[in-house]
Amino acid sequence: MARITLFTGSIRPLPDSGRPTGMYKTPVTAPIALGIEGFSGDQQADRRVHGGPDKAVHLYPARHYARLAERFPEAAPQLVPGALGENLSTPDLDEGDVRIGDLWQLGSALLQVCQPRNPCWKIDERFSADGMAGFIAEHRLTGWYWRVLRTGYVSPGDTLDLLHAAPDSFTLRDAQRLWQAHRPAIADLERLADLPGLAPAWRDKIVQRLSWLKKPG
Repeated sequence: MARITLFTGSIRPLPDSGRPTGMYKTPVTAPIALGIEGFSGDQQADRRVHGGPDKAVHLYPARHYARLAERFPEAAPQLVPGALGENLSTPDLDEGDVRIGDLWQLGSALLQVCQPRNPCWKIDERFSADGMAGFIAEHRLTGWYWRVLRTGYVSPGDTLDLLHAAPDSFTLRDAQRLWQAHRPAIADLERLADLPGLAPAWRDKIVQRLSWLKKPG
């Protein structure tokens, strides 16, 4: 069981460039519908890379904020749960506690872990902190995305509860570590690509890398 805080938000401009972002979120204080593409009323600015069924819900581990505040002290006052655009915040889970393909219940909805978040440049501008997105990626402080297998309603105070642990799967942390390795073992990367529940977009990238690694010479 994991305690959670819910967040949604609408599109707003970034402070310097004025480019649109859905990163600004506010706490949800009443029951809310969760559909195949996310929470009711939650918006994403660039639908080419954000949102959609395999990025329906973003969870960011609350414990990561202390690490970010230590590395980027000038941004520390802003680094609080919800600030990185997550829909779910929890102090009870991080990337080592979930596996690709795990099934979790939240309210009356059913969620599946399917891929890590890929942090983008908008994080740096949001916090006026050059290199924050790169630090998040390098140290695997990304959080992850869920797909919604069963729609439903979620209320503040609901908990995330593990219903089915994916057998023989990688934890998200181990999957990211493997993906970042300079020369990962081909058999391990093939196993990652074959995991049930893995987001197709990430699987495509893994398959492309496997093709490159298998080239002679």
